[in-house]
Amino acid sequence: MSSIKHECGLFGIWKNKDAALFTYYGLHSLQHRGQDAAGIVVKNGDKLTRTRGTGLLTEVFNRDMFSDMVGDSAIGHVLYATGKMTSNTSVQPLLFHTQRTNLSLAVCHNGAFVNSASLRNKLEDLGSIFHTTCNSEILAHLTKRAGQDGFNQNLKYALAQMYGGFAFLLMTQWGMFAARDPHGIRPLVIGKIGESYIIASETCALENVGASYVRDVEPGEMVMVDNNGLASDFFTEERGQRICGMEYIYIARPDSNIEGVNVHTSRKNAGRILAAESPTHADVVIASPDTGISAAIGYAEAMGIPYEIGLIKNRYIGRTFIAPAQNLREQGVKMKLSAVRSIVEGKSVVLVDDSIVRGTTMRHVVELLKDTGAREVHMKIASPLYKYPCYYGIDTPSPKELVAHKRTVEEITELLRVDSLTFISATGLSKAVGRGLCLACFNGDYPTHLQDFAGEVVGGGH
Repeated sequence: MSSIKHECGLFGIWKNKDAALFTYYGLHSLQHRGQDAAGIVVKNGDKLTRTRGTGLLTEVFNRDMFSDMVGDSAIGHVLYATGKMTSNTSVQPLLFHTQRTNLSLAVCHNGAFVNSASLRNKLEDLGSIFHTTCNSEILAHLTKRAGQDGFNQNLKYALAQMYGGFAFLLMTQWGMFAARDPHGIRPLVIGKIGESYIIASETCALENVGASYVRDVEPGEMVMVDNNGLASDFFTEERGQRICGMEYIYIARPDSNIEGVNVHTSRKNAGRILAAESPTHADVVIASPDTGISAAIGYAEAMGIPYEIGLIKNRYIGRTFIAPAQNLREQGVKMKLSAVRSIVEGKSVVLVDDSIVRGTTMRHVVELLKDTGAREVHMKIASPLYKYPCYYGIDTPSPKELVAHKRTVEEITELLRVDSLTFISATGLSKAVGRGLCLACFNGDYPTHLQDFAGEVVGGGH
């Protein structure tokens, strides 16, 4: 409902005879983070081979492929593309080979760094030739040109040149490497099954393959896994704790734990805090499916109002659904959502959602509820007003497309045609999660310098 595009998902496993299958199943748990493309690189001895394609995992891979994807280690990636996918060129993991040093390197990442254009220009001036628009390629070039003592030090040096919110997963013939940005904006966790170490974007992927959670990768940390086990180093001394608030609000799966905090619990807490900050006595509480459900349950429990399923999502409209023309946009919403008349007709309804970005879809949802007989619709949003673009990997609209940018709550209320509209406070959201958060998309306080976007910054920022 939010018109926010998801993140990408990473999964890797070291030293397991079923590495390709484990990676495939792990990526299935992370499919919510990207549905446009997928890829897996498998290590068999000293040889790294790649299978990739556009579409969902089930569209890229089939059972027969895995008989050829033999190896004891693998890394994989599911992608949300910021533009139309016209070829496999930028589908991750990227795979590189060098002749002189006999290095094979697979690289994939989640997030974005804010000096990517500057780094790319600098590398091109030094003679690098880029084959993709993917920022993972920048890390490969930086690592190759670092000139330090050995691959580990080269990678550490390269990572220190990047600023932003990112999680990297790499594999060579001799090891698997993972790194998380210095502020911990993007999530990354370590798991283990038997003697095999796993790196993944979320703990739900560990659960899905029967692995146990070991710990989160720390901000600014570079983790190395080889046949001797796991080792750790830090590529920067300037580290903070500013996990992306949208991971808890919208992106991550409810059954995942991020930095020790369960996503469902934090969303439910947000609903309870919403009830304390803006109580509305109504007949029923409903959620905008699916990411508004946890907060709606929390709100209903705190208010003592029944929680009901008032909106049904059509789960069989997939990626190939033909988007309707503008004059049929309302029909398009009805194809994706339907209201339960027996729940909402004649009722005063509290509608809970995770966030509002553009607001166009939500206005049609309000119309749908009122056309189905709702007497009143009071909207509660489990995040603050979304006012500023994200530069750390979430593909958000430009500021002028954000409904809350330069609009008051009263103006948005009128635009959405709801009877009332309230947002959780930034303080309330932080309390719900219980962690230090990056809330730049709400308050414009970006935790890093925005080097290549300095002319675009519309918030407080650095």
